[in-house]
Amino acid sequence: MPKVIDKLIINSPYEEPKHHWRYDIETQMFEQEPGRRPAGYFVAGEGGNEYNDIGRFIELPMVNRIRPRVKAWREAGFPGVTGITRKLLNHWHDAEARQHQFFFCQLDAIETIIWFAEAPASDRVGINIEGDGGEFRRLCTKLCTGGGKTIVMAMLIAWQVCNKVTYPQDKRFSKNVFIVAPGLTVKSRLQVLKTGGQDNYYSQFCVVPNTMLDKLNQGTIVVTNWQDMETESEEALKKKKSVDKRGPLSDEAFSRKVLGELATAHNILVINDEAHHAWRKNPEIKIKIEGNREEKAAAKEYENEATVWIRGLDRINKTRNILCCYDFSATPFAPSGKKNDEEALFSWIISDFGLNDGIEAGLVKTPRIVVRDDGTLNTKNMKSKLYHIYRDEEVYDDITRDADKTEPLPTLLRNAYYLLGRDWQETYKEWENAGSKVPPVMITVANRTETAARIQYAFEHERIPIPELCEKSKVVRIDSKVLKSTADVKEIDLGSVDLSDTSVDNIAAYLRQMIDTTGQVGEPGEQLRNIISVGMLSEGWDAKTVTHIMGLRAFSSQLLCEQVVGRGLRRTSYDVDEETGLFKAEYVNIFGIPFSYLPHEGGDDGGKEKPEKPKTRIEALRDKKEYEISWPNIVRINREFRQKLSVDMSKIPQLRIDASEVRLAAQLAPVVDGKTDLSKCIDIDLEKLDDVLRLQSIIFKEAAEVYEQMAKETVWAKEGTAYGLFGQVVALVREFWDAGKFSVYPMSFSNNELRKKIAAMLSMSKIVNHVWKYIEQEQTEKCIPIFDQGKKICSTGDMQVWFTTKPCNLTRKSHISHCVYDSSWESSTAYELERNDHVVAWAKNDHLGFYVNYNFAGQYHKYVPDYLIKLDNGHMLVLEVKGKESERDKVKRQYLQEWIEAVNSTGEFGIWHSDCIYGIKDSTDTIAKYL
Repeated sequence: MPKVIDKLIINSPYEEPKHHWRYDIETQMFEQEPGRRPAGYFVAGEGGNEYNDIGRFIELPMVNRIRPRVKAWREAGFPGVTGITRKLLNHWHDAEARQHQFFFCQLDAIETIIWFAEAPASDRVGINIEGDGGEFRRLCTKLCTGGGKTIVMAMLIAWQVCNKVTYPQDKRFSKNVFIVAPGLTVKSRLQVLKTGGQDNYYSQFCVVPNTMLDKLNQGTIVVTNWQDMETESEEALKKKKSVDKRGPLSDEAFSRKVLGELATAHNILVINDEAHHAWRKNPEIKIKIEGNREEKAAAKEYENEATVWIRGLDRINKTRNILCCYDFSATPFAPSGKKNDEEALFSWIISDFGLNDGIEAGLVKTPRIVVRDDGTLNTKNMKSKLYHIYRDEEVYDDITRDADKTEPLPTLLRNAYYLLGRDWQETYKEWENAGSKVPPVMITVANRTETAARIQYAFEHERIPIPELCEKSKVVRIDSKVLKSTADVKEIDLGSVDLSDTSVDNIAAYLRQMIDTTGQVGEPGEQLRNIISVGMLSEGWDAKTVTHIMGLRAFSSQLLCEQVVGRGLRRTSYDVDEETGLFKAEYVNIFGIPFSYLPHEGGDDGGKEKPEKPKTRIEALRDKKEYEISWPNIVRINREFRQKLSVDMSKIPQLRIDASEVRLAAQLAPVVDGKTDLSKCIDIDLEKLDDVLRLQSIIFKEAAEVYEQMAKETVWAKEGTAYGLFGQVVALVREFWDAGKFSVYPMSFSNNELRKKIAAMLSMSKIVNHVWKYIEQEQTEKCIPIFDQGKKICSTGDMQVWFTTKPCNLTRKSHISHCVYDSSWESSTAYELERNDHVVAWAKNDHLGFYVNYNFAGQYHKYVPDYLIKLDNGHMLVLEVKGKESERDKVKRQYLQEWIEAVNSTGEFGIWHSDCIYGIKDSTDTIAKYL
């Protein structure tokens, strides 16, 4: 049975996943499927329905082909490996060899790497890994944030170095390792991969047995960042005004400079951390860069970074030979060049443990994004405006302009910060009461320095009234560039910290130290609570205390969303629940980042037929029968009239007749050989036929037709006769006509008496029904419901399964699985009904079969009210949601009120009410009227 996910963590982090959640597009629910989640990703759908349209799942066929082979190889005892490799594998699987055993995802990643190099050749038949078009081999390990890829790198280094030292002639191995990072933060963090001392990962996590430490120490490991591979071009050197006129470095000189201790080494093993920065630019692809000034600059820098990184490795390979390049990334995508918001997945991925896998294994915090609120929604996608605040028109216009830091933030943004801040405040109190020495952290990712400065100013001057977040010493604003180099500090305000007498380099270093030690006891960043960044906090920032994230920039792809959200996914605790054997859930709450948990790649459809939009299955759920709502199945309502009919003409409003729908003239043409002969047209013009239109005759005929329809619903008083009452109706309609209680438009009719008269007479049914409506109101003595003889009672359980592509959400207190939205107001009302304590059950009246017949403009229609609501006092409320009220709406609700009175008069169905709300906040007050 499909269900709403009650808990995401369903797998042990130390075992191969035994289950995974599978999303059913039809039901918009989840089923717990046995086995490991297939490797793959989602291509975002092209529809605007962001609630349902999660896109198509695209399998990673090569990874899914490799997985079972690695598993069989593992279960067979790793045939084909060297003695050193076997000792390492046995050591890694020995849970008693270390305080915390390795995660399954870590073992699976390193085993896949080893299988690719050492398994029997027969095991790898048909496994052909596509490269990036360069001269050296690249293999990519896709491992989610929190999966512990630095430990996998340590395993990789140990495997390579120990094997090369033991088997120096084996060309599959190398003891010379060159690690490239995307910036100073990651470079600093990766120093743990160097041997020596007690802080390295080999010692901390007992990566190798003690007997292999001597072998491991014979390896040479160099850690650098891609900026160190950046050299001045020939054009740049020519522009130099200094006396140093040396030309660009040769490949040999470049290699010696960059490799450092490895300057003379050959057959080098390369490890790229955060390898999604290292992509080879296709000269045929022109990547379109959009956004504001700072966003364009960031995109250009990203493109330059990739070019410098790969060009540098190409030069090293040319002079020293790269044995193999191992890429590690949680999001190994690169721009495809097709659209600004599309990425192409690396084609050389050999293993995958994605974010969904990490969430299900409890390796990371569970991200929670805002899906709705009690305010107006984004009319384009029916989502809460807090879902992607940057895209709100007022917010976007405000924060993308140059503005002084003292200028107030947009109202919606202040409101959002207050909501998120109050939630952070509750977390802060919980942590404080639990004795935590460090506070939870809120981070903001802003679009530009001006916006970040305004946010900092707003907090420090308590314009956002969350006192704990406004303490100046606990707030820091930082440009993400400072985390990558010491060259760009700009005007960073450190709050209460005075660094006015220090150098630019020292300020940058102190800033990095503060950010890098966020939440660490005894370090400069210990008590940070509020971090406001420009752009993204760089990779490698591994603060574990982030609990809230505010996104205030364009998020053009799910890759970018996952990278930003990843800054807050690291757990604070890795303690296993003794009862379940699983990690306890931790969460990070997110505003402003349209994150769907799934990266996507856009692609040219190649002329293929586009897939149909996913449809959500709407149904009444058996396990929610307690929320079932029933109603009397009324086919019509009979009215008992008074003996004498009379209407106060002064109470009948003016009737406005739209003559644009009236056809006064037409042309007819004969058909010749299947075609119309326009040369033989004849005209029909009602203006020339006025003498045959007799007013009294028209009134009589139209009144008779209406009367015949109404007579079926009327119980006449004993003293009166049907014929006598009909005559009264005709007289009242003529009185209305003579009083001139109608107007005709457009002007071409109203200014021409003949055309006006013809149009009015042709609209006589509207006039008769208009008058009849007020006769019913004033002369009805009693309403008598007439029930369907075949089925007197209907309920939500009778609804047939149906499908929709419209926006919808799962329900909690409704028998129906989802609430489908036709407007943002309906969505907001549904939210209010879900959280109202006096609402026992409710249902959106969609495909339920509940309607009220009404007559408007001479025609019968079915009025389908918006909601059926059961209150905790047993009363029923039929609720309509409206933005504006038309004459037709008034008529519909008059008929509904008659329906209510008729039902209540029977005493069989409890007490019913009807009402209409015109504002999102009105539902609570309206419900209170009937308690």
